[in-house]
Amino acid sequence: MAETAYRIQKTDAEWRRLLTPEQYRVLRQEGTERAFTPGNYNDEKRKGDYACAGCGTVLWRSAEKFDSGTGWPSFWAPVDKRVVGTKVDRKLFMTRIEVHCAVCGGHQGHVFEDGPPPTGLRYCINGAALKFIPR
Repeated sequence: MAETAYRIQKTDAEWRRLLTPEQYRVLRQEGTERAFTPGNYNDEKRKGDYACAGCGTVLWRSAEKFDSGTGWPSFWAPVDKRVVGTKVDRKLFMTRIEVHCAVCGGHQGHVFEDGPPPTGLRYCINGAALKFIPR
């Protein structure tokens, strides 16, 4: 992960203690969980907020969540554009736009331009990067 001055910074050892092995792999090593992973919030229908599993910052809301059919939780917009950051990702022999938490730098997933109105965006997010807070 690129070195950036995020508001919340921890050593690698601190992240490993704080996160589960799967959360660490996704959030800190920019991994991707398998589609339709049980418990990844893809099928979550309750109203609530989705926070970064690394730092607890609310990034997504159920009001902007939609069923993309991809097997990952998908949103057409973040809570606020300032809480997520993006960068070009050229891994896996393709160019994509990676999405991360702007507070701690934790990898969330990718954003694509094939989403629903009003933004036309699909933020395809790893459930392991999230913590659901029901309302």
